[in-house]
Amino acid sequence: MQTSIPTLFMRGGTSKGPFFLASDLPADIATRDRVLLAVMGSPDKRQIDGLGGANPLTSKVGIVSRSNTPGVALDFLFAQLQPDKDTVDTTPNCGNMLAAVVPFALERGLIDAQGDTTTVRVLTLNTDMQCDITVQTPMTPNGRQVRYDGEAKIDGVPNSAAPITINFLDTAGSVCSGLLPTGKVQDVVTVEGSGFDAFTLPVTCIDNGMPLVMFRAGDVGRSGYESVAEMNADTELKTRIEALRLKTGHLMGLGDVSAKNYPKMTLIAPPRAGGSLCTRSFIPHVCHDAIGVLAAVTVGTACVLEGSVTQGIAVMPAGSPKVVSVEHPTGEFSVELGIDPEDPQNVTRAALLRTARLIMRGEVMVPTSVWHRTKT
Repeated sequence: MQTSIPTLFMRGGTSKGPFFLASDLPADIATRDRVLLAVMGSPDKRQIDGLGGANPLTSKVGIVSRSNTPGVALDFLFAQLQPDKDTVDTTPNCGNMLAAVVPFALERGLIDAQGDTTTVRVLTLNTDMQCDITVQTPMTPNGRQVRYDGEAKIDGVPNSAAPITINFLDTAGSVCSGLLPTGKVQDVVTVEGSGFDAFTLPVTCIDNGMPLVMFRAGDVGRSGYESVAEMNADTELKTRIEALRLKTGHLMGLGDVSAKNYPKMTLIAPPRAGGSLCTRSFIPHVCHDAIGVLAAVTVGTACVLEGSVTQGIAVMPAGSPKVVSVEHPTGEFSVELGIDPEDPQNVTRAALLRTARLIMRGEVMVPTSVWHRTKT
């Protein structure tokens, strides 16, 4: 009395979740979303009746298909679910889950390995963003296969793995109207609300892959070095941050963001572990154990913009490309940014290193009351 759906359960970067062929899911979006909620076990804070891991980072889904876009091999649709909500958000990107797209496509036979490495152009349907992803595909007795073991390490993931390189081609204005959706590198915003005194602080509203609102931790009376647990227990701060998020959502042209997963809210502070900048990222109501891939790209971009809230705080290397080391609660995330020599404020390229691993292959079961697939 259940419907079976083929799936690969994969880790991508510091996230994980089931990956599906688009053709294995319902074409009707409302039915598809009900299926994904059943797959993950939402809404339930424990997600006890599904595959979800009771955390936004483990409540993610990847949907992959061959692309009809010229020059693009694969289409990727990312779905963000929440443990205790019945929402399926396909608006934002996820650079972590993106790292598992090409391994998934190779495992499922959507594409063929090209040689010792395979580079594939992927279109993220959520924001119409393209990138080139390179994975290792060495020859084995069974032919060329995805390599998962290796020496690459990323903070937030135990052990090492094979490197996966993601070269983003056009990330500016992924969700918003442009890189700087308010038209300014820095805005001064006044927020009023219940439960706290009105406050005014400078912010940078920016979208280079992920809509972010960045502000100095010191401007809200925090050091920026608080632990994740301390941040999540700071009800007064979270109340103020949410009020700021709702206000800046309108300023960024995003409308009412109360039910949306963006913009992400990012506290910044001077680096203290040899990096470029220290961050605490809210996604958007829970402090991230690390920082999202595209959030790191966007933070790094703000660091090269003169007049942003990072000025006087960020420690930046000379020359181009610039490697920006974004510190977060569990380590650091390095982003390589190409800079236009004719316009130092124009970021032409963003590249980074991730890893991925196939954890399980099989079928996930959903009640037929959710979806009764008719066999053809």
